[in-house]
Amino acid sequence: MTTASATEATTTDRILAACREQILAGGAASVSTRKVADAAGVPLSQIHYHFGSKRGLMLATLEAEDTRLVTRQAAMYAANEPFAVQWRRACDHLDEDLDSGYVRILQEMVTAGYSDADLRARVRAMLDGWTELIVDALRYHYAHGLRLGSLTAEEACALTSAIFLGAEVMILTGLTGPSAPVRDALRALEPMLAAAQQP
Repeated sequence: MTTASATEATTTDRILAACREQILAGGAASVSTRKVADAAGVPLSQIHYHFGSKRGLMLATLEAEDTRLVTRQAAMYAANEPFAVQWRRACDHLDEDLDSGYVRILQEMVTAGYSDADLRARVRAMLDGWTELIVDALRYHYAHGLRLGSLTAEEACALTSAIFLGAEVMILTGLTGPSAPVRDALRALEPMLAAAQQP
């Protein structure tokens, strides 16, 4: 990498980090390109040069996080552990992603996409990447003894996605506690899934 390329990458990383912190602090609606530029210590023109607009910046922030986590998830599935073990690890990852702020950023972008068709399409493309990954993993496990009633791999993936995305919303909005033990409920599925996979 040339010195110029390294400097450009460093500038981009600083901008993305500043945007991420602003989203976590006040939500997507609070993001200001000027504030991000100030926090990153770069001229406002650098944001327009690298990302084009506020929306481009926010999407790039989400995509940077998403790329890292999809890679992590793919490595988990590649280990070919029993599906119940992978479910437990997915629950661990959910806790990590809530702590890191990824879930908050994702849900902020999902919400913003309700009124922005282009943004919605970009977010959907990212979620499609997760869907493809999970379906492939389920097909592998179906070929190795996993049985989830009459559900196809695609249907099981749809339910898995709905469960985790719904859990994220419940946790972020505070719908937890004794009357809605979301995290405990997710982890309680592990023994059921273990029983559903026979060698």
